[in-house]
Amino acid sequence: MMTEEAKIIIDRLGMSRIPHEGPWFVATHKSSDLVEGLLADRYTGPRYAYSAIYALMTREDFSAMHRLASDEMWHFYGGSPAEVLLLHPDGHGEVRIFGPDLSNGEEPQLLVSRGTWMGAKPVGENKAYTFLANTLSPAFEYDDYEPGYRVELIEAYPDFADRITELTRADSISR
Repeated sequence: MMTEEAKIIIDRLGMSRIPHEGPWFVATHKSSDLVEGLLADRYTGPRYAYSAIYALMTREDFSAMHRLASDEMWHFYGGSPAEVLLLHPDGHGEVRIFGPDLSNGEEPQLLVSRGTWMGAKPVGENKAYTFLANTLSPAFEYDDYEPGYRVELIEAYPDFADRITELTRADSISR
């Protein structure tokens, strides 16, 4: 279920579903410069300096738990705010609200540091959607994407079991 406005955004931008993760997306920019030096040594192959996408999440097409090898900056563009679950490598976790209402503690820009498990879904009724953009540096490569598995994440972060369950799909219960 989604609103007519969400359908228009998806159609107008020519979005498709992100494999496994779930939201709708379209790539918008990718650097032509390659990363070199110590930073490049972290990756399995060459990486471009940055990449950017538009994305749209619905309650059904949420961002399933995953982590990336690059830092990711989220930018809010419209629709409903989103609840973002961040499970950090040091063992602590937090829920942040990604949205435009600064007076209510929402954040229109959100950094997800590399190696942090993350998942997100729009807040609100079943037809809620969140329109956003992500910028990654170094650029996104599918080799740098790791899906989160419900059983493993709950074992490592038991205080967030309910949210982890909401942000993992049936194909990601266990390895």
